[in-house]
This record gives sequence, C-alpha cells and structure tokens, in this order.
Amino acid sequence: MKIECNTSAIGVFDSGMGGISVLRDIVKLMPNERYIYYGDSANAPYGIKRKEEIIELSIKVCDFLVSKGVKAIVVACNTATSAAVKILRDRYSIPIIGMEPAVKPALNIAKGKNIVVLATPITLKETKFKSLLNRLNALERVLKIPAPKLVELVESGDINCTITKSIVKDYIKNIDMSEVGAIVLGCTHFVFLKKILKEVINYDIPIIDGNRGTATHLKNLLELQQMLTTQILETSYIEYYNSSKDLSMIELSKKLYNM
Repeated sequence: MKIECNTSAIGVFDSGMGGISVLRDIVKLMPNERYIYYGDSANAPYGIKRKEEIIELSIKVCDFLVSKGVKAIVVACNTATSAAVKILRDRYSIPIIGMEPAVKPALNIAKGKNIVVLATPITLKETKFKSLLNRLNALERVLKIPAPKLVELVESGDINCTITKSIVKDYIKNIDMSEVGAIVLGCTHFVFLKKILKEVINYDIPIIDGNRGTATHLKNLLELQQMLTTQILETSYIEYYNSSKDLSMIELSKKLYNM
C-alpha cells in the first residue's frame, strides 16, 4: 500500500537507557519524524537473562508500542536483537529493525590487527553473532569481552565516576592494546562510555558502534516503503516511557539524550 504521508511515530526500545544513543542518531538523520522511546529499566540488564525471558520482555514492549500506533520499531538493543528479532518480525506486520555489532567496518579500519568487541554475555554467545563472525571470516581476529557491569553503570546515570574507570580497566586488563586495531561497542549502553574508554586504554584506537548504520538502514527501509513523513517539525518530538517505577528514569532519559 502506498502511503503518501505517514505521520505515525517510530518506536524505539531498549532494555533501559542504552537505546537513547541510537535514538539520537536516528533523530539527527530524520528530524521530522515523531518518536516513542521505551526503556525497560525495571528489567535491565537483558544481557544476563535467559533467552526465553528476553523474548517475552521484548514482545511485551513491542505490544505496547504497537498499541501506540507506531509505524516501525527499532530494537535498539544488541541483546534483544540477538535473542528475539526473528520472532518479533514474524509477530508484527510493521518493519522491525535490529542492531548488529559493527564488526565489518571495524575489520576495514583495523589494518590487519585484532578487534575487541565489548558486549553483553548473551550477544556474544548467541548464534547470530557467531554467524556474523563466520560470514566475515573474523573468528580468529575478534577478542570478545562480556561486560554486563557497564550496563548497570549507565542505568544508574553515574557515568563519570571513579568506579566506572576501575571496572573498564578490569575488563580490558588482559588485552594487549598494541595489537588491537579497533574496538566495537556491541551494546548501545556503552556508547555513553566512549570518553572514559578512550582515557583508560590510552591508545589511539578507533572506537565504533552500529548506531549510525542502524539509523541509515531504518531511513532507507522507510523510504523504500514510502512511509516517511512529509511534515516539517520545528523541534524534535519524542515521547518517553519507562517500565521502572522510579519516575526519575524519564528525566535521566532526557539527560542522556542531550549529552
């Protein structure tokens, strides 16, 4: 069906605050769209849960977004994408866009060196990630670091603290950074820790994420299906929801968006 002007909102969700980093890139690319962001902070982090539980939680959030009339949903969470995106696509008739660790662009800039992928345990052990590495012939070049504690730090909103640097140092202490050509942030929460990560590694190593690629893919898909709005907004329209009973999580969402 051809849609001349679809002013319905785009839904974006994450296990908590991490997806805000994806939302920012999407809004930069498509400032005239309306957005609904849902952070499932009451159930964060997803990365240490059972796959079945992640699927159940993802469906619950998507059902909520669909009830709000969204025209597409971005699963702005690598863990939820790994565990649930296929099931979500089978369940809903609207476009469902997921995340993928930016291993391919990392390989292109690593100049033959190793690549570090920081992500949640679920993302790193799921078949989807293994298939990506096999497809890129990158199994022997990727150093996988599960880092669930970093998710909790971003959820707390206390990013620039001493303990954050200490935890980052602990995660990478066994990595010879002189042999690393790129670092991939395989969790959307980690994007907020780029500055700290650069300080801790003390090497001039590119740190990349999949946010921009996801935003571009979303725009291309909506253009192809003629679902982009033609309205002009004076300011970005974003509606925030969070599963946490702590009302301050909405204010934290806005704070992180403006960082």
